[in-house]
Amino acid sequence: MHKLWLIFAQTVTIVLAALFVVSTLRPELLPWQSRGGGGGAVVTIKEAVSDTARQNTSLPASFSDAAQKAMPSVVNVFTSKEVKIASHPLMEDPMFRRFFGDRFESPQSRRASSLGSGVIVSSEGYILTNHHVIEAADEIEVALADGRKAKARVIGSDPETDLAVVRVDMEALPTMTFGHSDNARVGDIVLAIGNPFGVGQTVTMGIISALGRTHMGINTFENFIQTDAAINPGNSGGALVDASGNLIGINTAIVSRTGGSLGIGFAITTSVAKQIMEQIIQTGGVTRGWIGVEVQDLTPELAESFKRPNTNGALIAGVLKGGPADRAGVKPGDIIVAVKGSPVVDSSVMLNLIAALLPGEAADITVMRNQTEKSIQINVGKRPTPAPQEQYQDPDTME
Repeated sequence: MHKLWLIFAQTVTIVLAALFVVSTLRPELLPWQSRGGGGGAVVTIKEAVSDTARQNTSLPASFSDAAQKAMPSVVNVFTSKEVKIASHPLMEDPMFRRFFGDRFESPQSRRASSLGSGVIVSSEGYILTNHHVIEAADEIEVALADGRKAKARVIGSDPETDLAVVRVDMEALPTMTFGHSDNARVGDIVLAIGNPFGVGQTVTMGIISALGRTHMGINTFENFIQTDAAINPGNSGGALVDASGNLIGINTAIVSRTGGSLGIGFAITTSVAKQIMEQIIQTGGVTRGWIGVEVQDLTPELAESFKRPNTNGALIAGVLKGGPADRAGVKPGDIIVAVKGSPVVDSSVMLNLIAALLPGEAADITVMRNQTEKSIQINVGKRPTPAPQEQYQDPDTME
C-alpha cells in the first residue's frame, strides 16, 4: 500500500511540474487559455506615449530659456501724482479755527504712488504699458531688471484699448521680440512676467484659456487673450510670452473678487498693441473712424421680432443728430450687417470695423431695414477723444 501511494504522489508531482512548464512557456497550448468572452478576438487600445518617446518631442522640460530671453525686457513702472484732499467742513468754520488754531489743519494734497509693469519694445527707449498704469501721473520712474533706473516721459496713450507708450533716455536696452498672437491656440503654454504686488520681477506659467474675448466691459475695443497664468495687481502692462519667449500679449486685467489671481486673466494681443503703439509713436495718439451711432447686440428675442434668421448684426439703438450716420440717412432700428463688405457678427465687430476706417473717406454700410437690405454710403468722421475720468477704477480687478 505504501508503495502505491508513493507512485501516486510522484505521478501528481510530475504532472503538476509539466503543467507549470507548459503554462509558462506555451500557455496557448492549454485549452482553458483559448476560451473566454473575447472569443480569441484582438482588442485594440490606446496607450500614452512613454517617457522615453516624450523626450524626443519639441516640448521643453523647462521654460528657463524663454524666461531668460524675455525677463530683461520687462520693466517695473513706478508712478506718483498729486491727489487733492477735501478739507473737513469744520475747517471752514471761523470759530473752530480760532479756537483750535492750525493744530488741526489738514493737508490739501498728498502724493499717491502706484506700480505696474512695462515692456521695452525698441532700442530707442520706447516702452509699452497700460494706460491706467500711467494715467494722470506727473512722475514716472522705470526700473530695469539689471538694476538701472530712469525717469520716463509719456509719448501718448489710448484709453479705449488701455495702452500707452513711454520713453526713457538709456543706452543698451534689451528689447522684446514680438510673436504672432494671431497664431496662438487655446492650450498653448504662456508665461506672465511683471511686478505683482511690488515684490519684484516674477514669472508665472499657465496656458491660453480662450482667444478673442470681448464684451468684458474693460475697454471700448477688446480682443483679449484669456490665460490662467497668475496675473496680480502690479502685473498690468507686463508681458505675456509664448514658450519661445516671444511677446504675444500685454497683461491688463483680471476677474477677481479678492484682488488676487483666480485664474482668469486677460492680455491685449500684440496684433492690437503693435498697431496702437506705432500710431502713438508716429503721431502721439490714435485716430479712428466714427459714424455717430449707438448700437447693441441682437438677442434671440430681438432677432425674432425683426424676423431675422440669426443674431448676426448690430442693432442701431440711436443716431447722433448731425453726425455722419444721421446725414447719410441711417435710422434707429436699422441693423448693420456689413461694413465695406465685411460681415458684422455683433456690435463689437462693428465697432472695430468702423474704427479701422479712415476719417474723411466714404464707406458703404449695409443695413437691414424692414427686412430689406439697403446700402448706405457714409462719410466717415473722426472718433472723438473720450473724456478723462475723474476717478479711474483700476481694471486689474473687476466683478
